[in-house]
Amino acid sequence: MPRKPLTNPRKSASQERSRATVDALLSATARVLVRDGYDRASTNKVAEAAGVSIGSLYQYFPSKEALVAAVIERHIGEMQELIRSSLVRVAAMPLERAARELVRVMIDAHRLEPKLHRVLVEQIPRVGALETIETMDEEATALVRAYLEAHADEIDVRDLDMAAFVAVTSVEALTHVAVLRRPALLEDERFGDEVAALVVRYLKGGPSPCYARAR
Repeated sequence: MPRKPLTNPRKSASQERSRATVDALLSATARVLVRDGYDRASTNKVAEAAGVSIGSLYQYFPSKEALVAAVIERHIGEMQELIRSSLVRVAAMPLERAARELVRVMIDAHRLEPKLHRVLVEQIPRVGALETIETMDEEATALVRAYLEAHADEIDVRDLDMAAFVAVTSVEALTHVAVLRRPALLEDERFGDEVAALVVRYLKGGPSPCYARAR
């Protein structure tokens, strides 16, 4: 049975010089992944691209998988911060504007280094980073759930947990697939408008057991 690769860093960077080294290694890993792909990437290539010795690399990361896992965590963290700050801003917006803002921020999040995003997505199961993705999705869903509860008079939905999950997952799935298969859509305003309209139509009513407002 093959040994599971080590994906946890060997040590954390507490000093400024150490943090600079780790940042250089992660940035170099991202460049190598985009340039060569995961299978052709190696710790030697990363060390060379970062301008550090292979020994210095192994002080912090025991394997290529550990480097990639750290790059995924950093990339998702950047996406999460963008989504978090934008969703807080929509709290007072009416539904149509809020839906468009949700779509816009998801598109913007997926436009953060889209070439790197495509490479990382393929490696998430391999390096065990699914929990990182799930945490981001759960936070976005909780924020949307809070918005729906505060704007219940604008929607025709009964199960707010279900509605938040469907809305966030639909937007995430569409923007995610656009990055992977049709990246030009991310530059087309009509794409965002159509996705937002889909969410609004879902929340405002339709033949589904989730809808409940008595007529």
